Amino acid sequence: MKYLVILAFIAIIGSLAAALVFMMRGGGAASDGETAAPRKNHMARALAFRVGFSILLFLVVLLSWRMGWIQPTGLPVGR
Repeated sequence: MKYLVILAFIAIIGSLAAALVFMMRGGGAASDGETAAPRKNHMARALAFRVGFSILLFLVVLLSWRMGWIQPTGLPVGR
């Protein structure tokens, strides 16, 4: 489970970095005469992937906790 969460975080950060690269390239005209719209689509798709993957990671962790595959190790309860 630890490795799954690490891979998910890497995918989320990678998607965020890809969106940053697409944003920094800007919306200028493409070199082969195409319009700038596909570049904006790439950034939106990368951000949508990040949001979707984050929600999926949350649901997998919640399901794993409910199934008993992982146990919470938070702060001890003071009595």
